[in-house]
Amino acid sequence: MSVGHESTSTLGRGDNLHQQVLAAFPLCDLTEEDLIQNPQLCKLLATLSQHVDPTGLTVPLKTQLDKAEQKLKTQKQRWLRAESLHRSLQEMIQDHHIRRQRATLPPDQNMLYETVEQCLLVAQSVRQLDPSGSTSQEQPSVLGLSPQQVMELMPSEKNVQRMKQSLPRELEKHLKKKCFSLLSYYEPQWENESEGLKNIKLSHLSGQMDSEKKKAESLKEICRENTVLLQRQTQLYLSELTKCIQLLQSLILDHRLKIQTDLDRKKLEYFEGKCELVLQKIRTEMAEIQLDTYTADTISAHRKIRDMLESELKACQLEKQSVEVKLASFEILGKEFEALAEEYCRLRREIDMKKWALKEFTQHTDK
Repeated sequence: MSVGHESTSTLGRGDNLHQQVLAAFPLCDLTEEDLIQNPQLCKLLATLSQHVDPTGLTVPLKTQLDKAEQKLKTQKQRWLRAESLHRSLQEMIQDHHIRRQRATLPPDQNMLYETVEQCLLVAQSVRQLDPSGSTSQEQPSVLGLSPQQVMELMPSEKNVQRMKQSLPRELEKHLKKKCFSLLSYYEPQWENESEGLKNIKLSHLSGQMDSEKKKAESLKEICRENTVLLQRQTQLYLSELTKCIQLLQSLILDHRLKIQTDLDRKKLEYFEGKCELVLQKIRTEMAEIQLDTYTADTISAHRKIRDMLESELKACQLEKQSVEVKLASFEILGKEFEALAEEYCRLRREIDMKKWALKEFTQHTDK
């Protein structure tokens, strides 16, 4: 524990320690506020930073990884060297076939490319028939052929020797042509320059490309750092925005009741005014309908009829009241008077019937 304490003290104290811890673990989703709230975690990360790299690998594992990457890089360079040579030879053979279709070429040149093509085909076939270089498992032969049988198809030794003598020059010409094409693509203004100037420019081209590659890598690193910084700032911004939203919500809840009363009163006044306006409009429409439907004489006649009906209604109501008073006085007398009243009503009906019959009889007699 004392060693961890000493290693922690070498990193710094306070804000400096927090910044160094954040720089040592850029991939961790941490903020300086998190480290302040958790000092023990900050000490732990400060101690771990002495034993791991920014990617989280330990020092021994990082050493092994570097060795493996270096070994892989060496193997990759060897493979790329052989692969680039093989592809260059295939490109030369393809260009030769195109030139031979367009023009007549010298026999020596035709013999050279035919020998190269035949050697490549034989070598490729032998490699496919003999898997001992890539695997230890035994595989069945293809069409019953063996690598020794395919090797018999190699060109004559004389042609192979001539090919070995002439091929380096042809390969150099082809590679120089590709380099000049690359230079023209990289710097088009040098396309029409002399071969000597192009060779000088080619000698500096790899250095320029390395410098630009390093520059691109540095820009990528800066972009990565900016991305991490942007993520932290975004988190900080979102946290502050959340606090502001919560504060705004509390303010809204506190002042909503005070504002709601005034708002309800104004709404009530508005609806009252709107209702009054609608009533006035209805009255106006009714008056317009009456004016369009009735003339002045009709309205005066209707008023007279209404006055007469109202006077009759009042008279009927008075008569009703008097009858109700009489009926109430009769109801006081009890059920015996009710029987007498019914007998009286029956006699009145018979008298009326007889009067009507006498009247009718008298009318018919006079005639």
